[in-house]
Amino acid sequence: MAAKRDYYEVLGVSKTSSTDEIKKQYRKLALKFHPDRNQSSDAGEHFKEISEAYGVLSDPEKRRVYDQYGHAGVDGRYSSDDIFQGAGSDFSDLFGRGGAGFDSIFESIFGGGGFRSRQQRGSDILFETSITLEDVLHGKKMEIDLQKEIKCDTCNGTGCKPGTSKKTCSSCNGQGQVRKSRSMGFASFVTVEPCSACRGKGSIIETPCSECKGHTKKKGHKKISFDIPPGVDSGDYTIPNEGNEIPGGLNGDLIVRIRVQPHSKFKRDGMDIFYDQDISMVDAALGREVTVPTLDGSEKIKVESGSQPNTIIKLKGKGVPHLNSKSRGDQYVRLVVNIPKKLSKHQKSLLDEFEKSFE
Repeated sequence: MAAKRDYYEVLGVSKTSSTDEIKKQYRKLALKFHPDRNQSSDAGEHFKEISEAYGVLSDPEKRRVYDQYGHAGVDGRYSSDDIFQGAGSDFSDLFGRGGAGFDSIFESIFGGGGFRSRQQRGSDILFETSITLEDVLHGKKMEIDLQKEIKCDTCNGTGCKPGTSKKTCSSCNGQGQVRKSRSMGFASFVTVEPCSACRGKGSIIETPCSECKGHTKKKGHKKISFDIPPGVDSGDYTIPNEGNEIPGGLNGDLIVRIRVQPHSKFKRDGMDIFYDQDISMVDAALGREVTVPTLDGSEKIKVESGSQPNTIIKLKGKGVPHLNSKSRGDQYVRLVVNIPKKLSKHQKSLLDEFEKSFE
């Protein structure tokens, strides 16, 4: 799956742009990529991408979360309905004429008939953990006690007191949305908005469940076990359907944010490991066998006579594994030749004699 582009980049605005500037740019791009006007095959995807970006950047709170935590912070806190509804309510007046336009294009791109009828999805949960380089080599089994939203077992997710049921909203006749029209000279503009009486749900709970207070879900705990595979790097990894639950909809995902801790001996570059081995200038000149650490234990290497500073010796297959593969990277040992800072008179005399031997 391709990584999401930066929302500011998608809209072509800067982090210092005002809300009005962002709205103006969004309208310009939405007109350009609306599939009724743009017949290119990727117009729908562009339209969806800019609408998602605007849904976040036009809302002060969502924008603050995004600026601080990026995509993972937004995905971990808001559902897609929360995001796209913000874009729809601001732009529907341009494409809402005659009951078609914007509402219908969102139906074709995102599925369903308008915002309410799209299947709702629980929000994602962000879990952060750190692992060692040894964990990267061997993998790690994790078990966490995750606090999340779960379906209320008292009302079985209906939100109603057992023995009662929901009532169809009289304000929107169960549609979950209302249309408001206004005339501006020769044109008539139609705005499609979520019904304020039922909050876009199409029904009203008259007697709420005493356990979840009509919210259909409640806070709960679930123990989740998963494996961090060998070869992972720092980044975000998704465990599907383990996020917040939403009765009658889709579960969100669990986003595991992994940070590989710096190692005291090794440096990692992709699948390869780098290690600096100190040797004396005598060892570099005469050669010797030295023992160096690896992630698998100790390994003997041969320092050839006449080795120069920063000579690299490769230990094949001693790096970390490639993700989802049995192959491994290599370890590179760099020879760091130590030059003494202080010498005795006898040592200096020997070095002078050594140097004269080349004359």
